[in-house]
Amino acid sequence: MTAPLHSAAPGTPVTPVTPGTLGIDQAGARLHELTVIDVRTPGEYASGHLPGALNIPLDHLRRVLPDLRRASEHGDLLVVCASGARSANACELLAGNGVPVATLAGGTAAWAAAGHDLHRPTACDIPRAVWSMERQVRLTAGAVVLAGLGLGLLVHPAFQLLSAGVAGGLVLSALTDTCGMAALLAELPHNRARPADLATTLAALRNR
Repeated sequence: MTAPLHSAAPGTPVTPVTPGTLGIDQAGARLHELTVIDVRTPGEYASGHLPGALNIPLDHLRRVLPDLRRASEHGDLLVVCASGARSANACELLAGNGVPVATLAGGTAAWAAAGHDLHRPTACDIPRAVWSMERQVRLTAGAVVLAGLGLGLLVHPAFQLLSAGVAGGLVLSALTDTCGMAALLAELPHNRARPADLATTLAALRNR
């Protein structure tokens, strides 16, 4: 069930609001009037994003809350990620700090699957496109499991604890809807936003 987007009047006290959800068709019809914030890593963003979307990685949201709050006073905010999980977390953070916002149901993957265009930066100073975070997590988890099994057979059985640890981590991730491995991978250089890139994004946000 979708909740309508709304914006608080300037000067009103900061109180928590209820985040909304927009379906693909709803977002497509209103894209021209929405401020779209893509909370994926810079590399994921470079691999293809909604037209006009601004890249503010999830781990930078807290520091730009004032800018996002001001932007919400001039138009509705729509937060997107790859599948909708990270954008839902971002919406909880923003709404809890009084920023009216909605998430895109299904994320960028659903947008592309519905036949909508994705924009891909071509400038030489744009970070190189990388795999989605979900794909990076799958690769890393699978590699560690295989390494644990192989080393357990060839070197010492204790190495199989690596595989068990990954399995336990995946179960915990599903139960808590969090992912520690994704948080660690997000710290790698290719997943990090450069200060200059973030400053450019914030300048574009302030000029809207």
